[in-house]
Amino acid sequence: MNEHEEFADEVAAGWDRFADASTGELRDAVSRDGLCQWLYTSGQAPEWSGDDRADRLKTARICAECPVSAECLEWELRTAGETTSGIWGVLDEDDRRRVFLSWADRRGGGEQP
Repeated sequence: MNEHEEFADEVAAGWDRFADASTGELRDAVSRDGLCQWLYTSGQAPEWSGDDRADRLKTARICAECPVSAECLEWELRTAGETTSGIWGVLDEDDRRRVFLSWADRRGGGEQP
């Protein structure tokens, strides 16, 4: 197993605690407690520069401080799998694709309640 696979397995194992949570429960937690949701609804959304790298770093910092970043990524993996772009639950597209394979394997193909 290479270091990318080890990383993906470790991250995917961390979300096993959400296996029994419904997709709706995850969505509600992210909508209610997600830092990005609060920033937008409070009128404090960050100004995006249009520079992909800079905007991704800004997004990653927001996600890193979010109390529901793990729930966010679990929800994203369930609803969009590995096909989304941007940062979700602190992971960028490349890391999320690596994690998705391990996550789906641990979840029997990704089928969730």
